[in-house]
Amino acid sequence: MLIQRGFRLAVRQLVSYPSQVRSTYHLPTIYALSTKLGRAAISVVRISGSESKYIYEKLTGATTPPKPKTASVRKLYSPETGIMLDEALTFFFQGPKTYTGEDLLELHLHGGNAVVAAVLKAIKHLHNSQTDNYIRYAENGEFSRRAFQNGRFDLTEVEGIREMIDAETESQRVAALSSMKGENKQLFFGWREEIVKNVALLTTVIDFGEDHDLEEVTELFDTVETNILVLQDEINGYLTRIQRSEILLKGIKLTLLGPPNAGKSSLLNSIANREAAIVSDIAGTTRDVIDIPLDINGYKVVIGDTAGIRAIGEADKIEAEGIKRAKKKSLDGNLVILVLPINEKFIDSSLIEHIKEVKSDQRVIVVLNKCDLVADRVERQQAIDHFITILGLPKDSFATVSCLSSFGMDELLEILTQEFKSITLTEDHDPITISQRSRDIFQNDVLFGFSQFRQFKDEEDIVLATEGLKHSIEGIGKITGQSVGIEEVLGVVFSNFCIGK
Repeated sequence: MLIQRGFRLAVRQLVSYPSQVRSTYHLPTIYALSTKLGRAAISVVRISGSESKYIYEKLTGATTPPKPKTASVRKLYSPETGIMLDEALTFFFQGPKTYTGEDLLELHLHGGNAVVAAVLKAIKHLHNSQTDNYIRYAENGEFSRRAFQNGRFDLTEVEGIREMIDAETESQRVAALSSMKGENKQLFFGWREEIVKNVALLTTVIDFGEDHDLEEVTELFDTVETNILVLQDEINGYLTRIQRSEILLKGIKLTLLGPPNAGKSSLLNSIANREAAIVSDIAGTTRDVIDIPLDINGYKVVIGDTAGIRAIGEADKIEAEGIKRAKKKSLDGNLVILVLPINEKFIDSSLIEHIKEVKSDQRVIVVLNKCDLVADRVERQQAIDHFITILGLPKDSFATVSCLSSFGMDELLEILTQEFKSITLTEDHDPITISQRSRDIFQNDVLFGFSQFRQFKDEEDIVLATEGLKHSIEGIGKITGQSVGIEEVLGVVFSNFCIGK
């Protein structure tokens, strides 16, 4: 009974999670242009804080407060001159159930620079410290920072919002959802709770150790170690998925290799659906690596078009340097496409040797181009069998296309999409992402705390082993923003936001 009471007490003490929530009602009201400055159909000015209603009344001349969650078309006037500035669609949202947790006003203006400038000037004029109307322009990410401070989001959700704004492709958008929807937060809270339970077990031994024999203490210590090792494997697996999904943000590196005049640049243009590279029947047209970023079926891909590989002795000095760069480029990527003309059976020995080196480290897809020059399917299959023997690659590594007629291009894009899913570990799961800040904390705080626990467990020092796990708990608190001393990380998190967010 004593040990059970001690365990419950330890859990209550550890679960008392320091909260970041504190009202921002006392802070100045902030405003900013939330859409991109420039000529457009509309521009949105966002206002958040206790003076939102005051600003609405002064700009519109209304004698009654705005009705929450109701669109209203209002004429806006300059508080200084009374001159009409614009006719705008206005939305007012009553705090605390708003994005920021404060009263929130949006002005949907006509999107001219002069209109926006005039309205922003009018809002600025409403600041008056003598009447306690504190109003100022927002800083980078300040709307989201207030949402965090008012408990509307934790830091993982806030960072997910930023990643969603920055998403360029469908896969990047999906990756940002796990954070923005709070899925990562729930996962991290679950891990924290598991660590807390194990720390509570150790705490009861520290507090009531004299009531247990050595065998009991050792058994409990071993149980905690088993639990932590399971949790460590789970976190490491999660970080591996994050690392592979990170490729989605930077772009999958795909390198085109092949002999001169095999059709590498033509294939690139076909995939890009535009003239992204110079095409010529003169051997050695491409002299250097050309990187072309593309969106292929929702995946960000950076395709490197390279110089044709042939014996160095047959190339001039500049082309020889291009061949060296092509080989080096292919060793640094995620996927290699070897482009070969289907009607030519000879492959330079230097290219064959290089492919042997490449395929030991990454996937190689062989695209047999110029199928319009081949009579029928039987002849295409004979060509595939020939190159399978020479290159030592499996049958599923081959695709046949014609850049001239677009034959086989849809099938090739589907093959590439499946490869992208494999590279990023998104075959069975949606991509996920967290910030570099969070990844660093997982490595340097959470997993480091686990290693400290194991080290002191081996030394039979239960007190310091427990402190190691407490370090891991604090690490997760830093990630979510719910820990003591979190202020130092807020500037890093919100500095990368745009002004109006």
